[in-house]
Amino acid sequence: MELLDTEYKRKSAILTAIIMGIMLFLIFTFGLKYLDPPEEYGIAVNFGTSDVGSGNTQSEPAPSSSASQEEVEEEVEEVEEVVEEVEEVQETPTEAVVTPSKAEDVITNDNAESIKINKQKEAERKAEATKKRIEDAKRKADREAKQKADQIRKQKAAEKAAKEAKEAKDRAEKAAKREGLDGMFDKLGKGDGTGGTGNGGDGDDGKAGDKGNPNGDKNASGYYGNGGGGSGGNYRLGNRKATSTPKPTYDCNEQGKVVVSISVDKSGRVLAATAGIKGTTNSAPCLLKRAKEAALKTKFNSDTNAPSKQVGSIIYNFSLSN
Repeated sequence: MELLDTEYKRKSAILTAIIMGIMLFLIFTFGLKYLDPPEEYGIAVNFGTSDVGSGNTQSEPAPSSSASQEEVEEEVEEVEEVVEEVEEVQETPTEAVVTPSKAEDVITNDNAESIKINKQKEAERKAEATKKRIEDAKRKADREAKQKADQIRKQKAAEKAAKEAKEAKDRAEKAAKREGLDGMFDKLGKGDGTGGTGNGGDGDDGKAGDKGNPNGDKNASGYYGNGGGGSGGNYRLGNRKATSTPKPTYDCNEQGKVVVSISVDKSGRVLAATAGIKGTTNSAPCLLKRAKEAALKTKFNSDTNAPSKQVGSIIYNFSLSN
């Protein structure tokens, strides 16, 4: 059989049979015994001719005929037998039987009224609890909304303060740069004398004289080379074109090619520049600095489809002679 094909199933079947046998034995041995209900008897009713009356004198019924008298006698005998049996079983008088039923009716009515009052009180209590719970939830929601509004207001105030601080810092940096440039231009201003015979001069050697090249530009800030300079650059940024291409300042006695890596936003502004990447032939600090400055000032055409930081490069060629 498939039901008993394994050892576990056989053990389970044996254990189940043992348990069922024990249960059947206990049921037949110690089970509840059936009790027959007690025999019910009728109640004797006093003879009378009306629904109301008083006193201890019992009237006799008027005989109508011999047949009816015999029937009455038989009924009286039966009633007497029933009364004797009732007196043997229960000695409580008839009035005592009626009284408890009235008391039970009164108690039942009182219980019904009490239950009704209790239900009403319970309903009022539940309604009050529900009302309180709703009010608590409303107060909690108002408190949370107020806290959230305060948090948002504080956050906006902090952001505004940070923005104002950043703008103030940017303005200060720009002002410092302007002051530095003004000081540099004042320092590089032309003197009144020439060839070192006058009262002043121009140069970075700390000696009297007008340093430069006779073939150079009087408005140039560089002192080295034979009138050369830095090229406008080779701009590589995908399909985007450079709209503003300032040339780098050339004020050092070095020459060569400098490649600058740039990051440009969608509006065409150069966000960052790193000079001296692969392809650079001269890594002199002076050339790298000037190439980076020129790259940061470069502008490209705006492109809304471009990435937020598009990477490209600019190549600057520095030469001491044309």
